[in-house]
Amino acid sequence: MEINLKKIHSPADIKGLSLDQLYTLSGELRAALMRKLAAHGGHVGPNLGVVEATVALHYVFDAPKDKIVFDVSHQSYVHKMLTSRIEAFLDPARYDEVTGFTCPGESEYDLFEVGHTSTSIALATGLAKARDLEGGKENVVAFIGDASLGGGMALEALNYAPELKSNLIVILNDNQMSIAENHGELYTHLAELRKSNGTCENNIFKALGYEYIYVEAGNDLRALIQAYKAAKDQDRAVLVHINTMKGMGLPCAEAHKETFHFSAPFDLKTGAFTHPMSGESYDDIFAQTMLKRVREDKKVVMMNAGTPGAIGWDEEARKAAGSQYVDVGIAEQDCVTMAAGLAKGGAKPVMGVVSTFVQRAYDQLSHDVAINNLPVTVVEFYASMFGMNDITHLGFFDIAMISNIPNIRMLAPASAEEYTAMLARALDAPEGPVVIRTPGGRVVHQDTPVNMDFTRYDVVEQGADVAIIAEGPFLAIAREAAAMMRDKGVTPTVINPRILSQVDAQCLDSLKDYRLVITVEDGIVDGGFGQKVATYLGNAPVKVTCLGLKKEFVDRFNVKELMEANGLTPQQIADLA
Repeated sequence: MEINLKKIHSPADIKGLSLDQLYTLSGELRAALMRKLAAHGGHVGPNLGVVEATVALHYVFDAPKDKIVFDVSHQSYVHKMLTSRIEAFLDPARYDEVTGFTCPGESEYDLFEVGHTSTSIALATGLAKARDLEGGKENVVAFIGDASLGGGMALEALNYAPELKSNLIVILNDNQMSIAENHGELYTHLAELRKSNGTCENNIFKALGYEYIYVEAGNDLRALIQAYKAAKDQDRAVLVHINTMKGMGLPCAEAHKETFHFSAPFDLKTGAFTHPMSGESYDDIFAQTMLKRVREDKKVVMMNAGTPGAIGWDEEARKAAGSQYVDVGIAEQDCVTMAAGLAKGGAKPVMGVVSTFVQRAYDQLSHDVAINNLPVTVVEFYASMFGMNDITHLGFFDIAMISNIPNIRMLAPASAEEYTAMLARALDAPEGPVVIRTPGGRVVHQDTPVNMDFTRYDVVEQGADVAIIAEGPFLAIAREAAAMMRDKGVTPTVINPRILSQVDAQCLDSLKDYRLVITVEDGIVDGGFGQKVATYLGNAPVKVTCLGLKKEFVDRFNVKELMEANGLTPQQIADLA
């Protein structure tokens, strides 16, 4: 019997289906999901692997009365399809109506904006405690991927949850994969549980006080429904461990799990990307530079926290680096503090990390690295308005967050040559912790020698009366603005600041008699480098205008529109003169 997906408006619409109809529904949901992902891109493997698990979830539980928290919520696409948003997966004109993560603004079935990992059990314990205080009886469910379970907060909450002594259900989606391969002995233990069909005496979950239910056939509806019903309405913590296949039903995603964790649009038949990336990238420059350093110096250790593809380190590079590559799993706090230990021990740690994720390790940067003034190098990616644009993955808060930590030098290269030079200086002449922002946007080259004194600003165009100090990718934009100013008879000085954590007093002193100084940064203005410049020049007659982004959360923004809204286009900058 064919299921009309357009008639699925809520989980209530699947409650009366027979088991055979649920199998049919799952097949049709998977097919629709594949069509959208192939045309639109998105998280392929995670969602194809949980089709049946999600159908069973909404068949057994009674959301929104029962509370369901997804972790990471990039595996919530089928949940969205079953909760009033099916048209966003069937109609190409409506594909962009939903985000890639749970979103309370879309539906009452989504409880939180969640794009970072390891949060669900802690959120669920809070929901459960609030329920208990009110005398409620609803089920609280944390649906967590195995990669998320290795994060520190997940382990902390896993330890605490049974202490509530009330209903809390953890569904562990074990597909044996993080974004790339899993790391850590926890996953050896999960393999032991799978091998024994959940019966081995060595069981961390039972030891922590959970009732443990194992589902070997984690993509089989009958087994899932039986397990969920056994967990439902209990008055204690229950962990349901389901063994699933990431990318199930799509051969290319099953065979290439890392590539199809998140994918651009692709051909459903061949798996080939329809718009393959071409040209030079900073990811490749970083990977090639660091792989060369690893080969030349046994003290160099390349580090990552579960996102190697985002920093250009593919499987081949990881294998080539051998023991000098360390991936701690999705555990940024551990990675930063381990780097501190490596530095103290005489090694040269370099941590590549996506900007939005490094904020999860702020305390470790401050307390373990900066206070001890250890030569740890952190290289950020997507630290830019030209990076990711989901509200949970914004990367442009890092300047305000990190540049104000004492002892940390925060550097912003504007070209590939500056980028590699900063890496070399951090490794060859360490003076303490360094954070380097990988530039956003296209790769830019310079044909002049790089000034290796990164405490000094570079004057790239000498003028008078007006100065533009623009960091990173905005240097090229500032030079466009300067050309427009010259057309109006103004000859501006254009400066590449390069260091964002301190000011170049000598350079700024030379600007005190100017009429106008404009700072431009690829981050929020509040707490940014521009305000440091303005503070230094505060007693001088020169006017300082700080340009950057407003301190706000924006979701799925258009870069051009965001630039215009914040006065960051070349013409808008030129008009200030």
